[in-house]
Amino acid sequence: MPEHGGRLKENARRHGIAESEWLDLSTGINPHSWQVPSIPDAIWQRLPEEEDGLADAARSYYGTNSLLPVAGSQAAIRALPSLIPECEVAVLSPSFSEHAGSWKGHRVRLFPESAILEQADSARVVVVVNPNNPTGKVFRRKDLLCACDRLAKRGGWLIVDEAFMDAEPAESLAGDCPREGLVVLRSVGKFFGLAGARTGFVLAPANFLERLSDSIGPWAIANPSRFVTTLALQDRSWQKGMREKLPGGARRLAGVLEDSGLPVSGGTALFQWTKTPNAAFIQEHLAKRGILVRLFAEPASLRFGIPGDEAGFSRLATALEEFI
Repeated sequence: MPEHGGRLKENARRHGIAESEWLDLSTGINPHSWQVPSIPDAIWQRLPEEEDGLADAARSYYGTNSLLPVAGSQAAIRALPSLIPECEVAVLSPSFSEHAGSWKGHRVRLFPESAILEQADSARVVVVVNPNNPTGKVFRRKDLLCACDRLAKRGGWLIVDEAFMDAEPAESLAGDCPREGLVVLRSVGKFFGLAGARTGFVLAPANFLERLSDSIGPWAIANPSRFVTTLALQDRSWQKGMREKLPGGARRLAGVLEDSGLPVSGGTALFQWTKTPNAAFIQEHLAKRGILVRLFAEPASLRFGIPGDEAGFSRLATALEEFI
């Protein structure tokens, strides 16, 4: 199983530090999450219903009428390969490792950011993460649409994972759906800070969504998660304020890293990424001080989420200074 951020319990046991004492910067989840209200008892007692307003809220938020709610974009990542006959699949690398791992039975090849869109002329499926995780690379909308059109002419598909797009959505393809050959994945886990809700959306042509829905089956999302996600997607005031707030935290984090001798190689409003041959040593040094960051082996690098408060920024800066 590919390694991810989080794993707080595992690290707490390993280092003998209580879970409550950790500063978890490993996931890229917004530390200023949308505040979940009290959930009525009736929500817990009833089975999920499609007419509960979730799909309508999502259609309004994403600007498309062709979408399917799923149990987090991870559920879609695992289900999509079964809907497409065995073929050549070009996957972005480095990137979210679940994409490459999910296409077992297909002919998977990995390509760097500079070459991935060129594969629209040869591969049947091209998988892109935008903004990319962990590099923060943003692919321009017009370039992605051009690649999609080239794929569609040959019966192919462009799959775009936009898990980190909400904070700065200018290059999103959500509003271009439905479009022949295009599948867009969205999630409320990162920007909204609702990773535990396990709610995501697949934006694609209607016939494709019908097949995906049949594959996933009924009641994919728990009723409380549907209730919370609906309210979060409708809260435009919170969304606007958060888009204004997050870039400042990202700039401050970049400054902390630069001041510690770690050049920022990329990032988004929700994380910063640094390439360094000392990545494994730095991760271990921080973990011994109860700070969890995401380690990548190839290239050797670290991804830092945004601390949620002044104490978090100070604690990280002090720990990095100690390493130096």
